[in-house]
Amino acid sequence: MGSAFPRASPSSSRRPSSRAIMSEFTSPGDSESMLARFEGLARKRRATRHFSQQPLERKLIERLLLTAQWAPSGYNLQPTRFVVVADPRIRSRIRRACMNQQPVKEAPLVIVFAGDHRAFDRFPETLEADLAGGAITAEYAGFLRKMVPLMFRQGPLGLNWFWKATLIPLARLFVPIPQIMAVDKRFWLAKQVMLCAMNFMLAAEASGLGTVPMEGFDAGRLRRVLDLPRSWEPILVVPVGYAKQGPAKKTRLPLERVILWR
Repeated sequence: MGSAFPRASPSSSRRPSSRAIMSEFTSPGDSESMLARFEGLARKRRATRHFSQQPLERKLIERLLLTAQWAPSGYNLQPTRFVVVADPRIRSRIRRACMNQQPVKEAPLVIVFAGDHRAFDRFPETLEADLAGGAITAEYAGFLRKMVPLMFRQGPLGLNWFWKATLIPLARLFVPIPQIMAVDKRFWLAKQVMLCAMNFMLAAEASGLGTVPMEGFDAGRLRRVLDLPRSWEPILVVPVGYAKQGPAKKTRLPLERVILWR
């Protein structure tokens, strides 16, 4: 079977470093013109329904995924995982799990954005990396060491989950309490993953590629077809490739219909 990726020399398939990529986009510039360019990019991006079979370069996809990784991440736990499906045989199988949607068949590449329920297990690792990189202060690290386990731990047999799910609604009657991830982890994961996915789709648009975010799929079937780790939950399926047609037309509600000033 053919591959979505053309053959590349060993040097061209190396993973680009975050420092190299960031340096290309951090040169000083006029903020107004940068905003105007971004506005044009955001308004131009549309769901691509039909794709050409033009292959994609692996180094470009890696660059886009690295850009996706720079999306905001709660406590920097970075729970988003990427499953890059280039094999046409696997794409054919996941198409059924995606309700036989045509973009899965046509696009040369499909990326499944998943959330890792066990991202909290790597909290000490990400915390130390932030400290070593100067991203947080020692004082803030101390705060996180106390707060984050309280937010995420479910305890043996889910006992911590039970009392948190039971008592928190009552406690909120008296004091403000933020979202507790041990109770609403799926909701938290979905938010984190969607931030990454939007970064990816805008970066793809900037590189001349089309994407379509798909929420219509059977998560259980998708997990089995891809043989995902048990802790990975599929959140979004994004076919990606060169569009066959121009961008679709779209409308938006007037701003005054969706904004509330206080």
